[in-house]
Amino acid sequence: MINDLSGFGRCSLTAAISVIAAMGAQPCPLPTAVLSAQTGYPSYYYDDYTEKMDCIRREWEKMHVSFDGIYTGFMSGCSQIRKTIRFLDSFQDGSGFFLADPIMGDNGEQFGFSTPEFQEGMKELVRRADIITPNLTELCLLAGTDPGVMRELTGWGGNLPERTLVTGAAETLARSVMDRGPGEVLITGIRFLDDGTGEEMVGSLAVMKEGAFLSAQPYVGGSYSGTGDLFASVIAGGRARGDSLRASAELAGLFIARAVRDAAEAEVPRNEGVEYERHLKMLIPGESGVKTRE
Repeated sequence: MINDLSGFGRCSLTAAISVIAAMGAQPCPLPTAVLSAQTGYPSYYYDDYTEKMDCIRREWEKMHVSFDGIYTGFMSGCSQIRKTIRFLDSFQDGSGFFLADPIMGDNGEQFGFSTPEFQEGMKELVRRADIITPNLTELCLLAGTDPGVMRELTGWGGNLPERTLVTGAAETLARSVMDRGPGEVLITGIRFLDDGTGEEMVGSLAVMKEGAFLSAQPYVGGSYSGTGDLFASVIAGGRARGDSLRASAELAGLFIARAVRDAAEAEVPRNEGVEYERHLKMLIPGESGVKTRE
């Protein structure tokens, strides 16, 4: 797992380590940075690990280790992307999967570090992936979508699209990205209005060569730190233990929905993230009620 480690905020490696361990796989973290708290807080200490990434890679090469999967998250800049690609050159041997979470933006807007150069580097990285887990904003950036279209699809300004519009457009964008590399695209955090009832929903759309499927839950309200990391971690953990993509997506959706509902009821501040710890037992095979094999 190549990602940052934040002391507060329930995101990145803090979330990934606990989720993947609960799912029965050994998490092996390679930190890109160590932070006192995630960057949504008004003040935080940031210790960059860019120059240490190669040191860890070289030590692991000496150990002759191999991985059932490689899972990447937050990258602070182009240099970290290049070092991650070098890591893939060493350890992506075709026997395991590579999942990339291409963190570049959200809610119709790109993050400040997501420069055109950074986006080109991320496109190069995701071309190496077996599966990617972008949100809808990140999918649009990977596909080179017009900013106006991106904001329309993501409901920027509060005007949420209907299900058929957003899922149809998202599948088209995903397939254009798949033409250049990743075999599967799982788009997270899609908010839409149900075509029949008008109810606000949130879900994920999985796009594969053989088809696509939507997994959605009623929108509870609120936006919380780390939910994308939790989702990607469940997908990675599921892939590591052989679960189907559909089962992993449904499990991730239920897991996060329960954690978000608890956080909303307790009025947990956004930056603290969702209180998912009490629901980790859902991720143990047989505990969630979700069929993990097809």
